[in-house]
Amino acid sequence: MPNLTQISDFTHLFVSNTPLIDTRAPIEFAQGAFPHAQNLVLMSDEERRLIGTCYKRQGQEKAIALGHKLVQGDIKEKRITAWLDFIKHNPDGALYCFRGGLRSQISQQWIYEVSNTNYPRIKGGYKALRRFLIDETNRIMHNMTPIVIGGKTGCGKTLLLDQITHKIDLEGLANHRGSAFGNTTTSQPTQIDFENALAIQLIKRQKNTCLIFEDEGSNIGTVHIPDCIQTKVKQADLVLLEASIEERLIVSMNAYVINMHRDFIAQDRVNGFDHFSNYWLRSLEKIQKRLGLERYKALLKMLNNALSYYQQQGDSSHFYPVVETLLVDYYDPMYNYQIHKKMDRVVFKGNANEVLAYLKSKNPC
Repeated sequence: MPNLTQISDFTHLFVSNTPLIDTRAPIEFAQGAFPHAQNLVLMSDEERRLIGTCYKRQGQEKAIALGHKLVQGDIKEKRITAWLDFIKHNPDGALYCFRGGLRSQISQQWIYEVSNTNYPRIKGGYKALRRFLIDETNRIMHNMTPIVIGGKTGCGKTLLLDQITHKIDLEGLANHRGSAFGNTTTSQPTQIDFENALAIQLIKRQKNTCLIFEDEGSNIGTVHIPDCIQTKVKQADLVLLEASIEERLIVSMNAYVINMHRDFIAQDRVNGFDHFSNYWLRSLEKIQKRLGLERYKALLKMLNNALSYYQQQGDSSHFYPVVETLLVDYYDPMYNYQIHKKMDRVVFKGNANEVLAYLKSKNPC
């Protein structure tokens, strides 16, 4: 058997979006993986459990023997076939297991034996890739100058960031808009998946010594922003995007009503409106304590009225007073309190066109 190829240039791996075979068990893959990785296992969860128990009780040799006994015949053939199909469509890819040890070596050898294809494996496996991404996040943030864009809820920060290339879209990576109403129609990534995707974006954009971030708290929904990013961003220059209440209403209606309704219906035409309704009712319930009982009851009545009109007549206009009340009476006071503590960092204010021109002038800084 020849010495089969190992890959240790992790930067190129991520910059080039290299397709990856993740041979770990599904339970491992679900805890965290990498973009462009597909879980094509060597062992199932149960097989991994049995082999792990055997290893602890009887040692490596017995565990390997059990592994070959469990993964043979049709099972082995199906798994090799899945790998070969992936390789056919992704000849420039690679494979990995947890530590770059036996699982990926065996997978690589079986692929070679059947197809004579020297499909490379990742040196050090998932653990080495994960460590690399954590270290790169710290290194890049240490050497990089961020600029933070802030502004009131609904002012269009995300829409503006979409027009800029030298940015890190934390909310996009977190699949959440960063507020009580920030959920989307799909689930958020795991913490590890979020950190991995974030690190890869930093690696791809590290030539930009200045990157634009949106002003965020320490968490976006269920995911936590790495401390090294929080530290740097909290010290960064702050640019404020200004917009009228009319403009903010239009942006908020599109984001939280029209588009959310469309996405829920696209996912489930039968129950989509119920899901949309539950999204609004649960989001409002999250801020009940902050609103106070009386304000919450008043808003809940307005919301139920808006949902009824939207469902029965397709008329979303009754959401306008709900959204305006939330913006003016709930979000604006919180924003004013927070921004007051950051005014010494503000370097520019303006409308969308003015802020966009300013931010584009900072590439590179």
